[in-house]
Amino acid sequence: MNNTLKSGLDKLVEYLHSKPLIIRFKGYDPFDGLNSPIISSTILGRSRLVRLIFVQFFKRSPINFRKLALIKPGYNPQALGLFLSSYAILYKHNNKQEYLANIEFLVDKIKETKLAGYSGACWGYNFSWQARAFYQPLNTPMIVPTTAVFNGLLDAYEVIKREELLELAISVRLFITKDLNRTYKGNFFAFSYSPKDDSVVYNASFMASSVLARIYHYTVDEQLLPLIDHSVKYCLEHQHEDGHWTYGEKPYHQWIDNFHTGYNLEALASISRYVNSTLYKEVIERGFSYYLSTFFTVNGKCRYYADKTYPIDINNPAQFLSTLVGLNKRKDNIDLANKVVEWTTAHMQNKKGYFYYRKHRYYTNKINYIRWSQSWMFYAMTKYLYSE
Repeated sequence: MNNTLKSGLDKLVEYLHSKPLIIRFKGYDPFDGLNSPIISSTILGRSRLVRLIFVQFFKRSPINFRKLALIKPGYNPQALGLFLSSYAILYKHNNKQEYLANIEFLVDKIKETKLAGYSGACWGYNFSWQARAFYQPLNTPMIVPTTAVFNGLLDAYEVIKREELLELAISVRLFITKDLNRTYKGNFFAFSYSPKDDSVVYNASFMASSVLARIYHYTVDEQLLPLIDHSVKYCLEHQHEDGHWTYGEKPYHQWIDNFHTGYNLEALASISRYVNSTLYKEVIERGFSYYLSTFFTVNGKCRYYADKTYPIDINNPAQFLSTLVGLNKRKDNIDLANKVVEWTTAHMQNKKGYFYYRKHRYYTNKINYIRWSQSWMFYAMTKYLYSE
């Protein structure tokens, strides 16, 4: 057992559990700037440029101005899903009533935040989001948070065996197949990020395919297999010879980064596992080789981009641990994983137990973000620790 990881996880659990359950999973987000009434309730919110500037200001500032801007902490469905998966793991290995109470609370919040008016169960972020490619208003359903909630529901179902969790999770199928848009090339296609855009972001499409694959595992519905196959092959055609993917297809989506690469690889491994296929083995191996050789230093720093190290983002070590488990590569990479854990807990974990957002070359953004930092690290450390 990695004692440094166990200690870091214990500190994070202690920090979270020092808060009453009703606010334990509430918090700020790097992208929640548009929750300010300065934007949401005024004419300023009509301008794409103003929205983009406002989001980027709060995302990049190392000083948290959210209280001044009247932005309130909230429940983010993606964080709820990641925490639910984490507590399911903890409860499976140690059936403490405290863990079960967290599971019950998280399930209730997930049901409360489910979005109405769509073909199947789906979730979005608790803020409006202005990106370069699109604007997603508050409560727009998106595949990334929906995937986290979907997996959380099934991880909890596998432990507490409550049928309503299975039924709710499987209903996500209809959201993916009926509400998400598709970009076609021949018979192959990519799923969109949300019903409100037609962008091609590879990790988002891979996640949609991984959800369908896990649903297939439960339902053995053969109609899902061609959807999975055709959507995966679209994204595989965009893997480069050295193993990398860019973030997406748009001209301004041509960067290569650490954690989105991890998302792609873990989703592919999940698809392979749930449809019992070895078709993607070579693709995964090539991508993983690129991932290891590009994004990690000998002392355990997780580089952000393929061409530069900073900023060091907490999502990168979190996804690294999760990717190792998802690809069954843990045993082969224990030394590197130990260095990543040691560097991350030494440089990016507060004495209180929570994790910082980003470390830049000359300063550290120490703002406490419930989704981006705490839920991801809680999930990754729990998953990695108990994979032993």
